[in-house]
Amino acid sequence: MGGSRRKFVAGNWKMNLNLTEGAALARALAQQVGRLDDVTVGICPPFVYLKAVADAVRGSRIVVGAQNMCTESKGAFTGEISGQMLLDVGCTHVILGHSERRHVYGEPDGLINDKVLKALADGLKPILCVGEKIEERKAGRTNVVVGRQIMAGLAGVAGEQMAAVTIAYEPVWAIGTGLNATSEQAQEVHAAIRALLARLYDGAVADALVIQYGGSVKADNAAELMGMPDVDGALVGGASLKAEAFVPIVQAGRTAGGCCGA
Repeated sequence: MGGSRRKFVAGNWKMNLNLTEGAALARALAQQVGRLDDVTVGICPPFVYLKAVADAVRGSRIVVGAQNMCTESKGAFTGEISGQMLLDVGCTHVILGHSERRHVYGEPDGLINDKVLKALADGLKPILCVGEKIEERKAGRTNVVVGRQIMAGLAGVAGEQMAAVTIAYEPVWAIGTGLNATSEQAQEVHAAIRALLARLYDGAVADALVIQYGGSVKADNAAELMGMPDVDGALVGGASLKAEAFVPIVQAGRTAGGCCGA
């Protein structure tokens, strides 16, 4: 059934690049992949560069996302950014629950769920990240951990809202380590996620859900990963920081892609 879902390839720039570099990269991507209509391309720069990047890709099909957001709309929340602020500078998507937010900054499932609900209420499309640590995989607890994160993260999300949600499976042990889940390992977890969503919602919601893989995705493994029936794209870290590394991943998504939007 994976052929019915268009691939969604998004770059998470994390805390990298400066204003000049980010705008130049955005312009290069707009020129090279900004007109594609058979794959969804997204870029997620740091907060301070969102407006410049959104301006640089304006008129293209590239979508712009933030890397986090606040659960509140406004007020005395020093250092936070609201969903309305993200919309105001051209964002359509927002990454929530990334492993670095969970494990470096201690964000719990409940807070991530609050952010998912707020993003949807504000009209943003959340990319909910889930994934296990190496000790959890070795203990055979991958599906338990990922399932818990999904059920908690989507608590209160109605079936009709799921069309705006993307899930990104990012095994923590494969992020920035040079390690990578095999395509078979990725497919196994993605299939388990889809089966869980069928139980939580229904088969139609589960089949339409876009599930990205993230974790040391590069040009040389992207096609095999996205060729799996339940791997619907990629959330790319380091390889998204240069057009010459990111564009081939986008092209791999086109080769493996289907017909429908993310």
